[in-house]
Amino acid sequence: MSKLAVNYMGIPLKNPIIVGSSNLVNNLEMLRKLEEAGAAAIVYKSLFEEQIQLESIQFQDEMELYNERNAEMISLFPGMDHAGPEEHLLKLHEAKNALNIPLIASLNCVFTETWVEYAELIEKTGVDGIELNFFSVPRDLNTEAASIEDEQVSVVERVCKKVKIPVSVKLSPFYTNPLQVISRMAKAGAKAFVLFNRMFEPDINLDTLQHSTPFNLSNDGDYRLALRYAGVLYKNTEASICSSTGIYSGNDIVKMILAGADTVQIVSALYKHKPELITSMLNDLESFMNNHGFDKLDSFRGKLSKANVKDPYIYKRAQYIDLLLHSEQIFKKYPMA
Repeated sequence: MSKLAVNYMGIPLKNPIIVGSSNLVNNLEMLRKLEEAGAAAIVYKSLFEEQIQLESIQFQDEMELYNERNAEMISLFPGMDHAGPEEHLLKLHEAKNALNIPLIASLNCVFTETWVEYAELIEKTGVDGIELNFFSVPRDLNTEAASIEDEQVSVVERVCKKVKIPVSVKLSPFYTNPLQVISRMAKAGAKAFVLFNRMFEPDINLDTLQHSTPFNLSNDGDYRLALRYAGVLYKNTEASICSSTGIYSGNDIVKMILAGADTVQIVSALYKHKPELITSMLNDLESFMNNHGFDKLDSFRGKLSKANVKDPYIYKRAQYIDLLLHSEQIFKKYPMA
């Protein structure tokens, strides 16, 4: 067994690097390049229910554009229906057959019934697992936080009861207590959690005075929030922990494992530095292990987690207060004059 081998939600992986869901993985050639570079698993591009709904509406509009142009031409086109999720499922099946590493599907829906229906259809493609991609944007002032959490926990429970393959959950950090949400979802059947979902953030173009939709790629160093929660969750959940966002090097992976993560997901770094980055990351990870005498990932996983560090305040607000009390250090690094 490789010294980098790890178990992720019951799926054995050759190393901890998982390629996250994105447009990068939407073609077979790129999938093969990612596998050749050393990726241990790939999360396929998400199946979005809202996208299917929008495409269906556009399809119907186009089909009916020239209908009833005169009394004798009631319908220009024969009755046709939008394909729904079938095209995505076909591509998912093709991707699974093209790879020798585990493929995980990603799913984002609107209604509870659709979460379950699509999860069952996805399972039939032969993928190794399903990642539930929760992306909830509150739209009014009356929806209570508890109702959103209850609905999401219910989705996890119902999906886990319907499918036999393992289910992971990709969460945003925007919960009052993400730890309790994770605990509830784990009890509902989730086998892994991805920390965290990078939310869409609109911008405004000052030249055109219109909203713009920039690509929301992470930056080097954006991993610290995921590191904090990986460190707190270690030994506090039986589910696998996957750190995501801002992971750009093998050293970043080392930090996540030291905090307590089992795996990492990378996307933005691949857009900026191409699939070859995976090989470089793995080399850096192995070099660290060799330099410190670690023969497997479990030898140092969680070594600097909340459960194992001597400083009881390292993951608490007290560290922030200590930073404020010693704020003169920032002026030494960035002098004002």
